[in-house]
Amino acid sequence: MPTIELSYRDLCRLVGKKLSIEELGEVIHYAKSGIDAVNGDALTVKVEDTNRPDLWSAEGIAREIKGRINPKGCPKYGVKQSNVVVNVDKKNKTVRPYTVCAVVKNLKIDVDTLSQIIQLQEKIHVTFGSNRKEVAMGIYDYDRIKPPIKFTTFKPEGIKFAPLDFEEEMTLKEILEKHPKGKEFVHLLAAHDEYPIFIDANNEVLSMPPIINSNYSGKITEKTKNAFIECSGFNLKFLIPALNVVVAALADRGAEIQSVKVIYPKKNMITPDLTPKKTSIDIDYINKVSGLKLSGKEICKLLEQANYDAELKGKKIDLLYPAYRQDIMHPRDIVEDVVISYGYNKIEPVVPKLKTESGIAEKEIFSNKVSEIMTSIGFQEILSYTLTNKENLFSKMNLKEENIVEIENAVSANWNVFRSWLLPSLMEFYSNNQHVKYPQNIFEIGNVVLIDEKQETKTRDVRKLAVAIADSKVKYEEIVAALDTLLNKLNVKYSLKRTKHESFIEGRVADIFVKNKSIGFIGEIHPTVLKNWKVEMPVVAFEIDLIFF
Repeated sequence: MPTIELSYRDLCRLVGKKLSIEELGEVIHYAKSGIDAVNGDALTVKVEDTNRPDLWSAEGIAREIKGRINPKGCPKYGVKQSNVVVNVDKKNKTVRPYTVCAVVKNLKIDVDTLSQIIQLQEKIHVTFGSNRKEVAMGIYDYDRIKPPIKFTTFKPEGIKFAPLDFEEEMTLKEILEKHPKGKEFVHLLAAHDEYPIFIDANNEVLSMPPIINSNYSGKITEKTKNAFIECSGFNLKFLIPALNVVVAALADRGAEIQSVKVIYPKKNMITPDLTPKKTSIDIDYINKVSGLKLSGKEICKLLEQANYDAELKGKKIDLLYPAYRQDIMHPRDIVEDVVISYGYNKIEPVVPKLKTESGIAEKEIFSNKVSEIMTSIGFQEILSYTLTNKENLFSKMNLKEENIVEIENAVSANWNVFRSWLLPSLMEFYSNNQHVKYPQNIFEIGNVVLIDEKQETKTRDVRKLAVAIADSKVKYEEIVAALDTLLNKLNVKYSLKRTKHESFIEGRVADIFVKNKSIGFIGEIHPTVLKNWKVEMPVVAFEIDLIFF
């Protein structure tokens, strides 16, 4: 969950009312947030929602609080037309194909505004933008740019510019080799022969996305009066809301938003589009899901507090909500906003009048038994998310992509598919815990989701166990010993048969058979996989189905 730093004084200014820390601690929950720490004027706030980038700044938090204190419905943002054009070269198609842009005029930037712009940009990069892969945002001093702007590509040594905080000009290749951001994000461009560049009519480079802005125009200061903003990536459904969030935040501070015409080889776009979105919901549905008994007028009032325009029409409510909200994909998302406005603490708990018999399912009993065995032989249990992404499941594991269960309207590139096996989760754990002492012996018991056309839902949950050891001198024999101990304690006879698996070293991987049926695989992780995950220690692992025991 994102943690953000705010100024108490600045937040009260944006809310339009002086609130005590105690009062702020109460109303900040409307923004799905809580105050973690107070240090003078500095507030550390934890936002409990990874699908709401509009809440990752003082402006977004203030917007939600203001709605509850002085409801005015859906915020409206005017967008004036500028004469700025961005031409997208057809060469970008395979490198970084899309961009959406805006011009923001009449900025009044102080220390607080600047800190929030930088923080919001970085939070979008890391969380919503999948660490710049899906969304990379550049903010520039517009007064140093001469339109039209071109989004194109150059050879690694085909152009030079001074990257941010550097005075000397460098080739694109040199930036990736020498600049700190270049070295950090070189993997995002390593597969390409040419690199993306924003360049203006004076041949001044704005940036090399997703790496670094230029030192000439790519730095915002308290003296900046007008800004040009671009978001680049691979999917407009991530880029558009990212741009909307940032320009809405600046508009909340009094800036004027202007649109940009983006010309692609086969289509044109005008961005940003801050026209409120439309939807409707049944009153009976809200009461059924929430357990409340609210009238249509009461629901409309609660939704207006949540920054909706609500119009009662019989048993339905027509709604308008802000363009920066990309998280509303189902009526239940609207019900959640109703309940937040109503107040969770005001809901009276009701004991259901159902006769049930309690008990632990056999699958859980068996899983607990396996867990106890693994911990008894020195392994630590981890728990990871069922949702993940294709890069983790396939490309990082050195595998070709297969059909898996995907989220139709995913709001994050990091969490858009259901995992089909567990081992990538263990590799991600190793990638994030390289500072911890070795050896690292870990395991996970959890469900994966597989496609099954015979089922009503077309999917099937399968319980699996994955076990891994990471150490400087770990070998195949050590993971076989762990498998042997587990299955012996379960009184399960098994055999191993050499196989091929692209995630493992050839000749050091085997299928695991129980009753002549393959239940999994075991072996030494391939060096390519270790490199993809940036894991510096050798890893051995096995993964098995638990449904056969």
